[in-house]
Amino acid sequence: MKHGKRFTAAVAGLEKEQVYSPEEALQRVKERASAKFDETVDVAIKLGVDAKSGEQVVRGVVTLPHGPGKSPRVLVFARGEAVAQAEAAGADEVGGEELVAKIEAGYKDFDVLVASRDMMRVVGRLGKRLGPRMPNPKAGTVGDDVGAIVRDLKSGRVQFRMDRGGVLQVPIGRVSYQPTQLQENFAALLGAILRARPSNAKGQYLRKISISSTMGPSLLIDTNQAQSAAEVM
Repeated sequence: MKHGKRFTAAVAGLEKEQVYSPEEALQRVKERASAKFDETVDVAIKLGVDAKSGEQVVRGVVTLPHGPGKSPRVLVFARGEAVAQAEAAGADEVGGEELVAKIEAGYKDFDVLVASRDMMRVVGRLGKRLGPRMPNPKAGTVGDDVGAIVRDLKSGRVQFRMDRGGVLQVPIGRVSYQPTQLQENFAALLGAILRARPSNAKGQYLRKISISSTMGPSLLIDTNQAQSAAEVM
């Protein structure tokens, strides 16, 4: 694969398999970000779980101390008093049957979907279309107080869910963040992932951790040091 001059310059002096402490990796990601926009800092974690087992799906939510750097576009399925609660909390769009029909027709302009419990019977018909993006109690996006859920999402709460290969990919901020802010967000995320470990998962749980900016190279992080940093939080 051919890379541009900017990427080539960013990887100059880096060894492909070199492993860094979380602090070193985050600092190097900041230093080597060269795009003309404020790049997102993303963490990718390969988990030691059976990705084919429904009992070992790792998913959850975490509130990053300094937020992910972007306010998500939140849509809420609600009726009655819950509509006003969601709107007051900052939901980008609130609706019932009409919102379900809109998504069935192909509407995709949202980051997170939230639903009140009494709407799940209606929302359920979107299951095949939305897959893992469906509102889910385990992900903290279904509840009686949709206003509180929306406020949490807008203030820095992010969802994580592993893909079919057992990999989690989660944003933890922007390259403009201070190093300590990125470190604290990283530790908070890893702590939540450690707490979400399936009880029947065997062997090494954190197999591989890498971090990168939107346009920058990926750097490997020492899993033991990363776990130690998370346990201190």
